Amino acid sequence: MPLLGPLSALGTSICWSFTSTFFTLAGRRVGSMVVNRTRLALAVLFLLLTHWIMLGTIFPWHAPPERWLWLGLSGILGLVIGDALLFQSFIWLGPRLSMLIMSLAPVISTLFAWVLLGERLAIWQLAAIAITVAGVASVILDQGGNHAAIVSGKNYLIGVLFGLGGAMGQASGLIAAKKGLEGDFSALSGTLIRMFVAMLALWAITIAMQKGPETLRRLKDDPQALKYLTAGAFIGPFLGVYLSLVAVQATAVGIASTLMALAPVFLLPISHFVFGEHIGLRAIAGTLTAMAGVAVLLLM
Repeated sequence: MPLLGPLSALGTSICWSFTSTFFTLAGRRVGSMVVNRTRLALAVLFLLLTHWIMLGTIFPWHAPPERWLWLGLSGILGLVIGDALLFQSFIWLGPRLSMLIMSLAPVISTLFAWVLLGERLAIWQLAAIAITVAGVASVILDQGGNHAAIVSGKNYLIGVLFGLGGAMGQASGLIAAKKGLEGDFSALSGTLIRMFVAMLALWAITIAMQKGPETLRRLKDDPQALKYLTAGAFIGPFLGVYLSLVAVQATAVGIASTLMALAPVFLLPISHFVFGEHIGLRAIAGTLTAMAGVAVLLLM
């Protein structure tokens, strides 16, 4: 199915837009670090059950060591290191500038795939990626200076570096996932391995910092936050990550990462109706630009 990869990448973006909404609602109640720790644990539970139902085994123990290496590395680079750097960038730069920097992830992914995997894209594909990224950047820039952090000097520079680190973590995580999924290996099994290793790494850090009891206490004291977390973990780290691995397995990393970066566009109606945010003309123009780039990637 030629469109399996691009459509899976689009599905990933839609999942990211919904899951970010649920995680925002949960984070306002229990804090971003509790959200970060809990989302992976819940996603692993969903994946174990799905793997057992669909493939007949609860865990892909049969996977060779080389796949464990690449998929585990992918989880640590993308879901642990990349996300941690992005969350810190949010603190120093604010969400608007951080997400603008993260919109560079498709460009970085394309360069990494070219150097490390030998993937070559046609000129029209590169042009479509540039158009889409420009549209996404326009949408992010329209998300009002209301949410921008007031930063200067050292914190600004460090925030930019952390944002770039988050984008590089996401891009390198996709490259490692592509290596781990080579051949006909199940994307569901790959998602479970990737998520399981990331969860172990993150919770090892949590226990070492003696934050485990505090995390569990906050969840116990706020059942509503746990509901938001459960919904967000199902849509994002479970379904969204699975679709992202289907995408990188079925199409070029640069194309997949570009389509997966459309979440800010899909977030526009959610932000308007759920959070009451105003949608400006720049955001509308950026959406149309991004959709034009997507149309080129899908139809040509």
